[in-house]
Parts: sequence; structure tokens; C-alpha cells
Amino acid sequence: MKGARRPEVRLPTLEAYAGGGLEPDGDYDGVEFRELDLAGQDGAGARFMDCVLTECALDGTALRHARFLDSVLTGVRGVGTDLAEATLRDVELVEARLGGTQLYGAVLERVLIRGGKIDFLNLRQARLRDVVFQGCVLVEPDFGGARLERVEFVDCAVRAADLTAATLTDVDLRGAAELGIASGVDRLSGAVISAAQLLDLAPVLAAQMGLRVEG
Repeated sequence: MKGARRPEVRLPTLEAYAGGGLEPDGDYDGVEFRELDLAGQDGAGARFMDCVLTECALDGTALRHARFLDSVLTGVRGVGTDLAEATLRDVELVEARLGGTQLYGAVLERVLIRGGKIDFLNLRQARLRDVVFQGCVLVEPDFGGARLERVEFVDCAVRAADLTAATLTDVDLRGAAELGIASGVDRLSGAVISAAQLLDLAPVLAAQMGLRVEG
């Protein structure tokens, strides 16, 4: 089992964001976004390099095809944030409160998601490499058709995950404090779980095999 490589973000001196709003295909380098309401804004295709977003509202924010590189997002919150087909590389997402975030078709490489709660995270067809979920709560995350390589779940709760058609390579689930799989349990090949987790998943595995357990 190969462990995930964690991001090593080294930020330069940052400048406070003074713009009126996000711009499609915007270029943000060494910028700090602090306590801003970015809800409903259009930053599709934008590039965020060496940036920090702190306590920003991202309700319905359009960030499709955006690129977050060597950046830290702390305490961001929002419902329906659109990050479909975005790229996150060397990124830390800390204490986020998100719901219905669209990350389908996205590429995540050397990403740490630490703390917070994310409901209904859509990662269908996404590619995750060297990603760590640590101390967070994931409610009904959708990994359908996604490719996960060197992904770790550490002290986090994973509830009703969908792994349909997903491909797992060196995925370490042993550290998950809670592990629930709603569908796609047959895709666990390439992952490692603990003996206790195997017992918890026994009913789902039995149902997958068509095995009746009585008495």
C-alpha cells in the first residue's frame, strides 16, 4: 500500500483582493480573498495560483474549469458550488461547510481535505491522486466512475458513499472512523479496510453476493 503524498503549500506574501467580483478566465496570483461574499459570481476558467480563500461564501459560485494551484481554502461555505472539471493541485481545503458541490470530471492531485462537513459531494468521473480526507464528514459522496489512486481516509466519517464503476488503487480506508457504502461495494478491489470495517460491511457484501443470512 503506497501512502498518499500530501501537499506542501508555501505561500508568498499575499495581496488583499480589491476587485469587484470574480471574472471568467481571471488570473489571480498571490491574492488573499478574506470574508468575501462570492455567491453567484462567475469565475469559470479562472486560475488561482498561491492564493488563500478564508471564510468566503461560495453559494452557487461558477468555477467550472477553474484551476487552484498551491492554494489554501479555509472555512469556505456554500451550496451548489460548481467546480466541475476543475483542477486542484497542491491544495488544502480546511474546515469547509459545503453542500451539493459539483466536482465531476475534476482532477485532484496532492489535495488535503481536513475538517468540516461536505454533503452530497459529486466526484463522478473525477481523478483523485494523492488525496487525503482527514477529520471530515462526507455525507453521500458520489465517486461513480471516478479513479482513486493513493487516497487515504483518516479519522473521518464516510456515510452512504457511491462507488459505482469506480476504480481504486492503493486506497486506504482503515482510518475512517465511520464507513458506509450505499452502492458499488464490488469496486473495493484495490482498497484496504480493517477487520472491524469488514464486519460492518458484511450485510452489504452479502446482499451484493445474493447471500441470505438467517438465524
